[in-house]
Amino acid sequence: MIAEIEHSSKKYKIDLSKPIDISIPIDMSRQNISAWYLDAPKIAPVESGDWVGSVTEGADVNFNNIQFNPHAHITHTECVGHITKELYSINKNLKQFFFLAEVITIVPEEIENGDLVITKKQLKVAFGDKKREAVIIRTMPNSDDKLNNQYSNTNPSYLLEETAVYLRENNVEHLLIDLPSVDKEQDGGKLLAHNAFWNTADDIRFNATITEFIYVKEQVKDGMYFLNLMVAPFENDATPSKPILYKII
Repeated sequence: MIAEIEHSSKKYKIDLSKPIDISIPIDMSRQNISAWYLDAPKIAPVESGDWVGSVTEGADVNFNNIQFNPHAHITHTECVGHITKELYSINKNLKQFFFLAEVITIVPEEIENGDLVITKKQLKVAFGDKKREAVIIRTMPNSDDKLNNQYSNTNPSYLLEETAVYLRENNVEHLLIDLPSVDKEQDGGKLLAHNAFWNTADDIRFNATITEFIYVKEQVKDGMYFLNLMVAPFENDATPSKPILYKII
């Protein structure tokens, strides 16, 4: 199905029959991704006395409980409420869901302390000054291991503060990345990239979002796409999400 979209006074065509899913689900048939020192997520039938909520156990329906943390176990989208004393909900602050996006690929650079980081210089080369509402960062190396990596105590790659500032100054409202966080795993609570992107020191960008734990397969080329950023309706700082890309034809 071909759809024509008018965006910023320009018309684009996309093929709705060919969605590109860049989310990572919770899948109990394999090891799931995990971060922030938490145990694995759980999906299991409800048990009430002798009754077990599973058709294979004699129930009429499958009736599962799901236990997980959106920041630790699944692709998730978060708002500034993730780092503020005030309670802000992603479900209330994300009010539009279709954006012009740019996919870029970056090999994090090693700095003096041994950390691997994404720098402003790298972003300027890969993204430049394009006018996009969303930027999707695929880091290298890139493999199916990103579907089940165990990130706790591994000091994964992250964004420098200057990189987040560059995105903000270029009016990027939605940042998506295939890492557990845009910030260093242990940074003493500074959260420099989060704070810079949301501009918490000045005029807070309540409409801006960060989506972490995506996976962009090798077959997806760098370039411009339309992004449908679908989120689950939780009144929380973060919620599981299912970002979908559409090629522009």
